[in-house]
Amino acid sequence: MWGEVAGRSPVNRGKQGLKRSVVVDGTGVPLGIVAAGANCHDSPLLAPTLDPLARWQDVPDATTIHLDAGYDSAKTRTLLAEQGYAGVIARKGVPAPIQVGQRWVVERMRAWMNGFGKLRRCTEKARRVVEGYLFLAATMVIIRCLIRRARSRYRWNGRPTTRRLP
Repeated sequence: MWGEVAGRSPVNRGKQGLKRSVVVDGTGVPLGIVAAGANCHDSPLLAPTLDPLARWQDVPDATTIHLDAGYDSAKTRTLLAEQGYAGVIARKGVPAPIQVGQRWVVERMRAWMNGFGKLRRCTEKARRVVEGYLFLAATMVIIRCLIRRARSRYRWNGRPTTRRLP
């Protein structure tokens, strides 16, 4: 009944659901995405989400990973230490406004990706199809980020005067 990356959602009357685990840089550009069923806990998705960073040559030595309270465990801290990352993990039971801090970049990127309706209401069951949609949305987010940076950094004849993207 359920697909490879879709599972029974614990908050939506048991409907099929999708969870996305994403790692982004400081400006909101997605660097790695992993899809899983909605009923999957966050912490087992951390290692596969961080795996794409190992392929990058230019990752700074003092990289800090900001995580929400779903990752608050000794296992997560051990994994981050093994991979050489500093971790800032929100504490369970602490009210959210204090915890939010640096996580707004991730939430903003999630909102950008949710702008693609196919991801908001993903009914696909095959892992390859779901990941195809995720990677396509990530590509569009990266292109938008590059265009926004270019508009403020470079000047050229016929440069658009509005910040609105086509």
